[in-house]
Amino acid sequence: MDAALKLADAGSIDLSDLVDLDRYPIDEPNSDAWRELVERTRADLAEDGCSILPGFLTAAGLERARAEGGVLAPKATFQPRMCNIYNTAHDPSLPDGDPRHIYLERSSGFVTRDMITAETAIQRLYQSPALKQLVAACVDRPEVFEYADPFAGLVFNVLPPGTQQPWHYDTNEFITTIMTQGAEEGGVFEYCPNIRSPGDENLSGVARVLRGEDPQKIKQLDLRAGDLQLFKGRYSLHQVTRVGGSRERHTAVLAYAAQPGVVGPLERTRQLYGRVSEAHILAERRRQQAADGLIR
Repeated sequence: MDAALKLADAGSIDLSDLVDLDRYPIDEPNSDAWRELVERTRADLAEDGCSILPGFLTAAGLERARAEGGVLAPKATFQPRMCNIYNTAHDPSLPDGDPRHIYLERSSGFVTRDMITAETAIQRLYQSPALKQLVAACVDRPEVFEYADPFAGLVFNVLPPGTQQPWHYDTNEFITTIMTQGAEEGGVFEYCPNIRSPGDENLSGVARVLRGEDPQKIKQLDLRAGDLQLFKGRYSLHQVTRVGGSRERHTAVLAYAAQPGVVGPLERTRQLYGRVSEAHILAERRRQQAADGLIR
């Protein structure tokens, strides 16, 4: 084995070959610069549910991640289907106008964590205690944890030309993403900040957005390859518009949980990745209604 090879290691904080540590000193949590970064990110999240760290990856780190993405992308699983934003089955008892009656095309692909090897940049970033400590501080949690889910937690999102990721919510409160390759055309990240809240689905407001009746609620982000995004996707409806041109859009999705042992919902896992594991089946037996009372 190459002595210089670096593997994903939950006990290592060294990301100097990937992250611009001069701009984002995530390895120095006792520094003024680190505290200022956290305060700025917290303010963004409080105001808009979203914060961007531009140029988080170094030029060399981005080039490596982009090259690795080219190797990973052909492994993506595509499960194209029409679905509502909650990924729930059709329910004829729901009233007319309910957003669960609105079906959208989902055609993006995913490479699951079990297919992403330990030496890749995104595995190293995902397992890094320095990044986890930063994310935890920014979302005001004492600690965040990697998913116990063998497929999710870390996934690589692939959108070839002609595909899209439709309006949806995330199952966890917050998400971290790093785009490693942008689309030539389209592929725009759009979101409606805090359109729902714990205990309040705001079904009528959501339906207006889905029907194109409330475009002023929609914000767009000018994401660039190498940027890190922290996003409260549990409460903010969001989508990636249809990709055009000839280049795929690639994004690493790094999901952390506020408690250990999180495994994704069985049916959502099957819909997204085309398969489930024993861990998903066992977790489904134990699963109860979401603590915040929202539709999953």
